[in-house]
Amino acid sequence: MAAANRANVFTACHKIVKKHYTTAGPDKRSILEQLVFSAILENAPHKVAEECYGTLQNEYFDWNEVRVTSVPELAEMFAKHPLPENAASRVKTLLQNIFEAIYTYDLEGLKKGNQGKAVASIEKYGATPFVVGYVTQHGLGGHSIPVDRALLNLMFVLGAITDKELEKQAIPGMERAIPKTKGVEFSDMVHELAVDFQNAPFSKKIRDLLLEISPDAKSRFPKRVSEEPAPAKEETAKSEAAPKKKAATKKTTTKKAAPTKAAKTTTKKTATKKTAKAEPAKKKTTKSTTTKSTTKKTTTKKTSTRITKKKPK
Repeated sequence: MAAANRANVFTACHKIVKKHYTTAGPDKRSILEQLVFSAILENAPHKVAEECYGTLQNEYFDWNEVRVTSVPELAEMFAKHPLPENAASRVKTLLQNIFEAIYTYDLEGLKKGNQGKAVASIEKYGATPFVVGYVTQHGLGGHSIPVDRALLNLMFVLGAITDKELEKQAIPGMERAIPKTKGVEFSDMVHELAVDFQNAPFSKKIRDLLLEISPDAKSRFPKRVSEEPAPAKEETAKSEAAPKKKAATKKTTTKKAAPTKAAKTTTKKTATKKTAKAEPAKKKTTKSTTTKSTTKKTTTKKTSTRITKKKPK
């Protein structure tokens, strides 16, 4: 991207953020305290960072006690932080490396020496680029604008940096476009905008503000991830499971059908037996009927004999 276009984006950004945000002003803490505070401030709102830093001072006796505390325990103190574990890890790393290097937490001597050497020492302690830039600006009197991931993403959406510069985590030309006298003001306010955009990238209010700074930023806005393919997968899984269930029911029905055939054969056998038993009964009935007919015949014979015995008149 051309340097003139970058400068225009930075200038427009400074002009717009002044209408919506305020600056916290210079940080008067010691070098060590600035290191710890900036480690918490990275990718977090200024108000939240102040609360987390105050919690450390109230809950712990000194910085050495903070150093020996585990990262999960420190993260619990940063409950309001967007990324509490990352902030806790940065704080612990800094304190541990400083203690192992100089066995003390007094870093005020860095103000008296060469600024380049002081920056190199801070980097050796494991400070991130954002922490180095913050301490350089507030503690060492240099002109450096702190850059964290939130600010990188913001400048990419505004069109101030390219994809390659985003990967390198660099925003070239920002210190040249913003004068040193406005460095603290600009960095404080643009940091708040960057964090707000990071925490609410789909907010209409924030997007309108970004479009006011850079009208072509709309094409670089993050897009929502569609959740439609997930139900489709569930439907295919259900459709695959349905034939399996049908096949299982068919198997069960065929298994049940086998006993019914056996039952039919048994019923047939029992029926034949019953019919076989019923045949003798019919024979008996025929015998009884023959006896009845014989008895009738005998009765008729008796009546005939009685008639013949009558006397003549």
